[in-house]
Amino acid sequence: MAKPTRAQREWRPGTPKKARSVKTTFASTVLVLEAFVMFFAALVIFGLRKSDPMAPVLLWVGIGLSVLMILACAVLRKPWGYGLGWAIQLLLIAAGFLEPMMFLIGVLFAIAWWYGLRAGGRLDVEQKQRDAEQARWEAEHPDEA
Repeated sequence: MAKPTRAQREWRPGTPKKARSVKTTFASTVLVLEAFVMFFAALVIFGLRKSDPMAPVLLWVGIGLSVLMILACAVLRKPWGYGLGWAIQLLLIAAGFLEPMMFLIGVLFAIAWWYGLRAGGRLDVEQKQRDAEQARWEAEHPDEA
């Protein structure tokens, strides 16, 4: 049988579940979608430049960037995670130097990234306010909760 995780060992009945960040969820969604786009863009660039001796290197760099985008989802909880996400946005836009359509796609994803961070952050603040109001109401009305 698998060893329980720290969260499983520390759990007690009545322990409230930690709220999941909407901002992190939105950012992760954008990064995963970008990973798919980068993977297929790498295939397109490789196909268009087959005769170029650097084509296999460009393919593997593109696949590596796709993997980086997936792995970046795991570090969004760290303070530097969103900075890495912004750097990835720049890399996606810079892919336009190899395939011009990537300029447009990169800018559109950067807008989606910005909006996801903005809207997700706003929703996280609203959720904290709702949770505080709910806790205050439950404290004032213990027999109704």
